[in-house]
Amino acid sequence: METGLIATYVPELVVTSFVVAVAASYAALKTTGRIRASDAVARRWWLAGGALAMGIGVWSMHFIGMLALRLPIPLGYDIGVTVLSLLMAVAASGYALWLVTRDRMGRLRLLSGAVVMGLGIAAMHYVGMAAMRMQPAIIYQPVWFAASLLIAIGAAGAALAIAYRLRDNARHERLHRALAAGVMGVAIVGMHYTGMAAAHFPAGSICSAALRDGLSPDSLAWLVVVVNTAVLGTAIGASALDRLLHERTARLSDSLQQANRQLTHLAMHDALTGLPNRLMLIERLQSRMLHAQLHGERFAVLFIDLDGFKGVNDAFGHHVGDALLVRVADMLRRMATPADTVARLGGDEFVMVTSVAEAGEASVRGERLLGCLAEATRLQENDDVTVSASIGIALYPGDGEDAQALLAHADAAMYYIKQAGRNGLALYAPAMGEEALGQLQLTYELRKALERGQLVLHYQPQIRAADNAMAGMEALVRWQHPRLGLVMPDRFIALAERAGLIVDLGQWVLDEACRQWAAWRRAGARVPSVSVNLSPVQVRGDSLVGQVTAAMRRHGLPAGALTLEITESIAMLEPERTAQVLTQLVEAGARISVDDFGTGYSSLSYLACLPAHELKVDRQFVRQMTTGPRHAAIVQSVVLLGQQLGLEVVAEGVETLEQKQMLVAMGCHRLQGYYIGQPRPVEEMPVSSLVRQEPFAASGTHG
Repeated sequence: METGLIATYVPELVVTSFVVAVAASYAALKTTGRIRASDAVARRWWLAGGALAMGIGVWSMHFIGMLALRLPIPLGYDIGVTVLSLLMAVAASGYALWLVTRDRMGRLRLLSGAVVMGLGIAAMHYVGMAAMRMQPAIIYQPVWFAASLLIAIGAAGAALAIAYRLRDNARHERLHRALAAGVMGVAIVGMHYTGMAAAHFPAGSICSAALRDGLSPDSLAWLVVVVNTAVLGTAIGASALDRLLHERTARLSDSLQQANRQLTHLAMHDALTGLPNRLMLIERLQSRMLHAQLHGERFAVLFIDLDGFKGVNDAFGHHVGDALLVRVADMLRRMATPADTVARLGGDEFVMVTSVAEAGEASVRGERLLGCLAEATRLQENDDVTVSASIGIALYPGDGEDAQALLAHADAAMYYIKQAGRNGLALYAPAMGEEALGQLQLTYELRKALERGQLVLHYQPQIRAADNAMAGMEALVRWQHPRLGLVMPDRFIALAERAGLIVDLGQWVLDEACRQWAAWRRAGARVPSVSVNLSPVQVRGDSLVGQVTAAMRRHGLPAGALTLEITESIAMLEPERTAQVLTQLVEAGARISVDDFGTGYSSLSYLACLPAHELKVDRQFVRQMTTGPRHAAIVQSVVLLGQQLGLEVVAEGVETLEQKQMLVAMGCHRLQGYYIGQPRPVEEMPVSSLVRQEPFAASGTHG
């Protein structure tokens, strides 16, 4: 080949061309993530922006390389052909970006993409060379020309493969993106300078573009700098801003997911104790049942209910009750194995699900729970007061085919042990379910009884032992049930306390007894006082004094006309607070009677401090006193104690003439019982019988 023009290169511009190529590739690759993450409309804009940024970058690299070229003749560049080379670069870049954002890219697609992208870059290069309009034309050496094409295709294929893998590996995203940009930069620069090595400029060649209206090297340099800086800067900035927005969105999404997890946790757990609630318990029970079926295992459901917990809330406040529940929950957690489930259903009800081999093992586990609960429920505010527990146990398989049935049967067993005296455990038996269902129905009907006026009061007279004159009436509540007939209080008072109805029921009894006393008084009947029994819940509550004061004022009862009876065990449960409440009741005009005296554990020193007016000897002592002198001595001791304390002594449960005579001889002040008069409704007690002045006739005299 004949000697041609000698071409040289400015090293600084060669390095700059490589840097521009890598930067353009990096900016383009940065948009690939935005393309995939965007919706259909935004994806097209990101693809167009990425193609423009990369295309201008590749084109800028080419012309920076051309500016690095030094020939011994003036150089220039045809504007139209230069723009055409730019469009080729943009088109090739757009295809490359479109390709790497596809869901799949097999080997054939990768190969075709490498060929298209490589040839596109090569076409941009050689068209850009043609923009100089050399005369005579540039001669390209075939070997170097082919090498430039192969370099462009090979490097383009490698860059596409890296870029495609980059999108699925966020762990090393920046490293892989920089590597892909570097490979693409090598492809562009390698192809460019290999193509330049293939170019031969014959001697005497002139650049026609430099003689006409072509761009001068200085103008081209400014154009490249301005366009490249603007486009690449905008692309990188937009991509970075978009990434920040996506990161912020991701953080917001994480916060939302965390909030959702917290809401889910709250929906499935008890807020006070942190234990699973009923919803999660049902889910775990269902999973446990499936596991037991597959592996032939057995497990037990222990339904735990704290006895008298409502009284703790009423007496010491809800903060003490809550602290007690938390201690119980912590104790149950400590006793549970990792495979067990402990849940709180609400109120004072807990459930433990634990693996057992047989029913006996479940009973042993329940006994251990009762022992630990006795310590966990000891009130720190009063070491003498503890809250016991009742535990019902249902076994799987055997006691239920689904989670709801298991829980219902364990609940029925728990209710059975409550009815039997509390503070114990019971294994489920089918008869318990029927009993529990009946009790639930009765509780529901009791609520309606308060609303429908089905409760009635029967009155039992008290007489003075000395002359048989009327001393007062005790109001005893009955339930006139539409289906069961007259229901006695021993069947529904405990239900009322358990269901939280006792305060409303007690208030009704109090108001109705006061109303009836006022009605007797208006009719001229001689009833010195009316007695009403108080529930422990009423005494521990905050509304009793106000209710008594309001009822006496509303019906015009003078001081001493209303007697309030509390049992000895109630008086001793919370001595200081009880004494305070009783003092306020006395100040309101009520008399206080200590009922069932002798069955509790009161101290004589405390009894002397109570603002009581009378003692009632328990009926069991009265019933037994005719069987031997020792029993009679007990009654005599109670009577003497009352006399020494200045209290009236009332004997209840007087059923025979012999009992009456003995009590009169002992010095008992008042008598009450079936021998004196049975409890009867007002309709069966004519006012005329209460108006008379003669001694009150004992019912036993009527046959």
